[in-house]
Amino acid sequence: MLRMSALCRRGLAEGERRARVVVTEESTRGDGTIMSQPDLVVVVVVSVVLAVSSPPVPRSTCSLGAGPNSIGLSTFCLGVVLTRLSFCIISMRTRHLGLLRRAGASLSPCFRQVGLRLRASSPSQSRNLSTSRPQIIFSGIQPTGVPHLGNYLGALQQWVRLQNISPPDTTFLFSIVDLHALTSRQPPASRLASRRSLLASFLAIGLDPSRSILFHQSAVPAHSELHWILSCDASMGWLSRMTQWKSKLSEEELASLLNPTPNPKQRERMKLGLFSYPVLQAADILVHRATHVPVGEDQLQHIEFASNCARQFNHAFGGGDDAEGKAKTEILVPPEFVVSPAKRVMSLTEPDKKMSKSHPLDRSRIMLDDSEEDIIKKFKTALTDSLPGISYDRANRPGVTNLIEIMSHMDPDGKSCEQIAEDLKDSSLRVLKEEVARVVVEHLRPMREEYLRLMSQNNKRLEEIAEEGAVKARESADKTMQLVREAVGL
Repeated sequence: MLRMSALCRRGLAEGERRARVVVTEESTRGDGTIMSQPDLVVVVVVSVVLAVSSPPVPRSTCSLGAGPNSIGLSTFCLGVVLTRLSFCIISMRTRHLGLLRRAGASLSPCFRQVGLRLRASSPSQSRNLSTSRPQIIFSGIQPTGVPHLGNYLGALQQWVRLQNISPPDTTFLFSIVDLHALTSRQPPASRLASRRSLLASFLAIGLDPSRSILFHQSAVPAHSELHWILSCDASMGWLSRMTQWKSKLSEEELASLLNPTPNPKQRERMKLGLFSYPVLQAADILVHRATHVPVGEDQLQHIEFASNCARQFNHAFGGGDDAEGKAKTEILVPPEFVVSPAKRVMSLTEPDKKMSKSHPLDRSRIMLDDSEEDIIKKFKTALTDSLPGISYDRANRPGVTNLIEIMSHMDPDGKSCEQIAEDLKDSSLRVLKEEVARVVVEHLRPMREEYLRLMSQNNKRLEEIAEEGAVKARESADKTMQLVREAVGL
């Protein structure tokens, strides 16, 4: 007697192998959504149930339509087909795997093993920072002067944490992306001052130039060279769907994007630099062969685009595909993302909007170089509500929730938002504001003091660190560009 489960195991293995080949070929041609997330879950569950619940079939009847046990064989075939389909959908839409990854802690050990195997076949997924080969972590920030609290909690604090906890063979590159900043006009003297103050902020928050490569993007010409090479094959359709691009234009401007005679306002706003911004961002990452990129949730789309650029380039110039449909030579490395645990820090005056330097009110944000008196004053005037007590409720109490989250991210004891809300539930809003101000002041004090020291006119250390970082960054980028030039025939 031949057990159907044995057939299923062989059929599922074959289905998975072939699905990977199909997915690799399809992933180089588009990113279309095939099935919604609920449908995906249904397909996976049904496939597993069908595979494990099929009845035993006698060897003599192992053919379709042969006697009463043909239902079992039909069930087996349906299970294999659905499983292949589910692997295709999962591999093509990597954000579904992101959901499975976040839910992994609640899965049984059996399904957790399956989740790990699926992630391994999808290079654009965010995985734990524990892989066999040394990791290269890259991230960048525009030079807009001293960072505010949202920049620090959303990105910079994560950089320092990764630097301090990662294995010694991990390479870190943190860039001041001054070429990206050219998409907005600024006086040259102001731009130079912003570059210097941001580098001082890097050092003040704890980035160590002996452990991390700190450099200006413009000091590494390979960023711009790879930008052009990737631009020659980048999809305008994909770029036009970028959230950041669409957020800068109105519906009328989007509709008239290809209009040969746009009005002056449209011509002013529809800049090529802004449109191709994601391509340069992809070049920033890929030129250093970065394996992981720490980002906020609003940048995940850009990391997905960078991964797609790498796969397309490898498919086109990687010497053909292997038996599984993957490029034989991995010239560019598809990066993975590391999402910061801190959510968006909201404005102190409009808690439904992100904290930003562009807000007209200075008291809407906390700058890392603010004096203790200014920090206390800004929190004292923070917008909350008129409800009694303290509770953690993002939907109904956004202002109070924003203060609780800020306090949680900077609390020396690592208290959660729920713990803080419980401790202060019977307190007044004034007490909450005072507590948040106290925690923030104590956390930022050593950073502010170090920043002011570095910014002193007689301190030449900033220029030395920038030059040392540029040399190391150029060495890193030149290794990749040598491979790229050989691949494309330059």
